[in-house]
Amino acid sequence: MPESPATSRRGLLFGTAAVSAGALLTACTSNEPTKQDTATNNVPAADDKPGKPVTIGFAGPQADHGWLNAINENAKKRAAKYSEVTLEITEGSNDTAIQIGQIQTLINKKVDVLVILPADGKALTQVGLQAMKAGIPVINLDRIFASPQAYRCWIGGDNYGMGLNAGRYIGEQLKDKPNAKVIELAGMDNLELTKQRTQGFDDALKNYPNITKVARQAAEFTVESGQAKMAQLLQAQKQFDALWNHDDDQGVGALRAIQQAGRDDFLMVGGAGAKSAMDAIKADNGVLKATVLYPPTMAASAIDLARALGQGKGVGGLAELEIPASITLYSAVVTKDNVDEYLPTGFS
Repeated sequence: MPESPATSRRGLLFGTAAVSAGALLTACTSNEPTKQDTATNNVPAADDKPGKPVTIGFAGPQADHGWLNAINENAKKRAAKYSEVTLEITEGSNDTAIQIGQIQTLINKKVDVLVILPADGKALTQVGLQAMKAGIPVINLDRIFASPQAYRCWIGGDNYGMGLNAGRYIGEQLKDKPNAKVIELAGMDNLELTKQRTQGFDDALKNYPNITKVARQAAEFTVESGQAKMAQLLQAQKQFDALWNHDDDQGVGALRAIQQAGRDDFLMVGGAGAKSAMDAIKADNGVLKATVLYPPTMAASAIDLARALGQGKGVGGLAELEIPASITLYSAVVTKDNVDEYLPTGFS
């Protein structure tokens, strides 16, 4: 039976310690100075060279949204990059019972590592625990499980940071305008992520005393809801200077409503990083001036982490023997100045 990553790590750590101790002893008893090796010199880091075969199980919710579809595509493309990686991917479901069943199937197949983006983190915590107890390490992607015992590593976006950076961008654009007004087209209010995005936005605006948020409307991350809710906001707010929309999918509908109303007297910031939004930012012929990323590339990074974990390796660029316990991605602001850099990551 092969050593577990933890066991092989321990062997490496103590082996290195023994070598270092031996070097130190030699240095003490000899007149010749001896250069000591540090443990970090021997840390194996994941790279592009093929390593030992790893089977990664991938389970996510139904790809009924541009961002979720991009998550699946990023995972598939990244896994295909490595000849030794086999990806077992489920169909995905928003029904928690079905997704639990799909994950249990992967557990029964004895995959080496699991990458799980739960439809509902709290509801799927038990199946994460089940996998960990079965000796299958879990990379928890984005929507977090209720217990840290249910995963080995969490990687995801920064919802608070997304709102914070949207607010900072708008704040900087309007900082010299007296009595500036902003409005917010949020996502679904029953989701914690929506609350975090709004909190970050509000906290950023506190740094700009000349700016007041005069209206907020919650939509549902869909084109239709974005159009309907934006039409209501435009009807109620005859004048404002900036709009932050939480999601680029619902932003397609919001832009339709703005066009139908013939409004172009404000700037708009989107969220998530859809290709359609980046194309509009690049064209620079409408109200949309920026979008704040919630990068679906996190799925590709999750595959990299799962591969490193399955091969008992660390992460390149870090001195630690193990992959981190959690990684929060940065919510970059994409504008016409840097859009070409980010366009390849835009999702449809």
